[in-house]
Amino acid sequence: MANANKTRRLAWLEGIRIFAAVFLLFYHAQLLFTKYAFTPQPTGLIANLQQLFSATRQLGDSWITQALSLPVWFGYQFVDVFVLISGFSLVLSLKGKPIEVGRFLKRRLLRILLPFWTVAWLSYPILWIIGKTTNSYVPDAWHTFAGMSFPILFDYGGDLLLPTSGPWWFVPLILSFALIFPVLWYLINRWGSRNLLIVSTVITFVYRALAVYVFQGHPTYAIVSAAAGWQPFVHFIAKLSTFVLGMIVARQYSQGKGVIFWRSSRALIVGLAIYAIGFVAQFYRFGWIFDDFLLAVGLTLCCMVVFRFLSDRLNLGAVMVWLGIHSYSYFLIHNFVIDRTLNLYVQNQLPLYYQVLPWMVFGTLGLAVIADQVTPWIEKTAIALWHYTDARLTPIAKIGSWVPKVGESVLYRGKPGWMIQKVEQVVHDKAFYLCRISNGQRTVWVNQNDLKRDQALQVK
Repeated sequence: MANANKTRRLAWLEGIRIFAAVFLLFYHAQLLFTKYAFTPQPTGLIANLQQLFSATRQLGDSWITQALSLPVWFGYQFVDVFVLISGFSLVLSLKGKPIEVGRFLKRRLLRILLPFWTVAWLSYPILWIIGKTTNSYVPDAWHTFAGMSFPILFDYGGDLLLPTSGPWWFVPLILSFALIFPVLWYLINRWGSRNLLIVSTVITFVYRALAVYVFQGHPTYAIVSAAAGWQPFVHFIAKLSTFVLGMIVARQYSQGKGVIFWRSSRALIVGLAIYAIGFVAQFYRFGWIFDDFLLAVGLTLCCMVVFRFLSDRLNLGAVMVWLGIHSYSYFLIHNFVIDRTLNLYVQNQLPLYYQVLPWMVFGTLGLAVIADQVTPWIEKTAIALWHYTDARLTPIAKIGSWVPKVGESVLYRGKPGWMIQKVEQVVHDKAFYLCRISNGQRTVWVNQNDLKRDQALQVK
């Protein structure tokens, strides 16, 4: 029963993930269609509400459409929800075991970069064809190269990626959190959850105060005149406390305690109260110091209540898990669909805008599923190409005369306990071999040069 309950709770997490991705699609679509009619300004609550209602009238006279459009203006808040649940998910991925830094970073970086590379490499030729056919925007050669070679060319602001897709600025951010996660995990176990949260919150808030008043920057969701623009707020330090909080909540969850086990009524009340404070704070320059943190906490708590209900009461857990698997590729692709559809087809036609919204939502999902199906094939092709190139360029003297055999005990990275399960000859003229080895817990493919015969067992 405990395992089943845990599975359902993870299902609601996936529900939040895909909902956030879809809501960001609505947000970017609404901004583009209205030509950025509303973004929060540091002019106070009343002035922003007046501008908000005025901008919403561009989306139709019906009170229903206006009511549905109002929350969409704040879809950017789900970016910080992504940050919080990323910290949560990374802790869960450890499954209570000590972290192996090298293995963790390899797995996590590939989880971020392989879907990105798939979408990028498939998108650029398609964008070029569409651009040439319709005489519309085509990414220039430099930014095409920069995007396809990311993260060799890396910047926190994502300026190298923005000309291809605006939301891609988020990819360097999550890559940064993946890289610093082992350090944070070490500190959370050494200092304790409370101390790390206090330190990270102080660092984040001090940094954001500098970003506002010294660096002269503004949050990513606001469009105001500022010397540094939004660059100071895309650095991982600007969202460090949110990520750490996600880690702490996951750590408590794995111990059977914490906010995840709150009653729905309590979580909803606390979530709404925290969200309300963050909502008001985003309209004041001083509030930019802490509003993202509060918005992420409040919004995540409220979403948890909703999607836990959908998972537990309406038995939609399996559907949410399946959709959540495709949420990252959905996020990577959605802006392409919005930009090309609105600029080339919808333009300024309001009725047509509402007609294509559902098609954009489900069309993006279809493309995300295709991309996720293609990603493993790209990975296999890259690995095969590397092994072939490695075999061709490795001198015969370095390959050696040992021929690995199935069932033979070997040392892998100097450690015993591995056994060869399968052997494949890659290049016949050099007798170069690939071996599938297992230690009973892990199974990996390696080349012959990575292995040594376990002489101790051979003597026995």
